[in-house]
Formats: sequence, C-alpha cells, structure tokens
Amino acid sequence: MTQNPFDALGGAGGLDLNALLQQAQQMQEQLASAQDRLTEQVVEGTVAGGAVRVRVNGIGELVGVEIRQGEFDGNEADDLEDLGAVIVAAYRDAKAQADALAGQTLGPITGGLGGGTEGAGGTGLPGQLGF
Repeated sequence: MTQNPFDALGGAGGLDLNALLQQAQQMQEQLASAQDRLTEQVVEGTVAGGAVRVRVNGIGELVGVEIRQGEFDGNEADDLEDLGAVIVAAYRDAKAQADALAGQTLGPITGGLGGGTEGAGGTGLPGQLGF
C-alpha cells in the first residue's frame, strides 16, 4: 500500500500547491513593484558642512556627486586624498539612508525574509539584485 507523501501535511485538502504558487507569484510582483519605486527614490548624504553631497537611489546606486566650489584645492595631493575620503563618507551616509528606506519599503512585503540591503547584491531581492 502506497501512502501519499502529502498526507503528513494535512491530507488531500491540507496543502493547496496552486494557492501557494499564486501567493509566491503575488509576492514576487509586489517585490518587483517595490524595487521599481526604490529605484526612483533618491536620498542625499552630506558631509563637511555640505561641501560634498552624494545622491543615491533607494537601492544604493550612486546617482550624483556635488562638490561645492572653492572647498577643495586640487593642486595638493593631500587635498585630493581628503576629497576622496569626504566623498566616501558622504556615500556611506547616503547609503545608510537608502538601506533604511529599503527596509521600510520591503519589510512589510517580505516579513523579514531578506528585504534588507544585506549581501553583495544590494537589497537582498531575488533577480538582478542578488539573493
């Protein structure tokens, strides 16, 4: 006598694979929509009293850098090194804001299942952003 392996999951009526697949597809569509919205949103990081401003979108991609005129003299190697460090600091500030925005946007959808921005891929979303 062969037993149905799904009996342990509640019998014939206990597991509806079609409903489960439909829910997964809906979640995937919601994530894609949220990702599109995040791509369109821009946050700004600033350091050195606004001497450097960096803009990133909601998924952490760098979209702009502004350096206030007269703040850095490009004639000295130390000045250029300082400028590089300030740009990195401004990016980190903006990226932290983008991470928080992604967590707020994706958290309700994913219920804590990888909706943050951890990992090398960016937001932890399936598809192009790694997962």
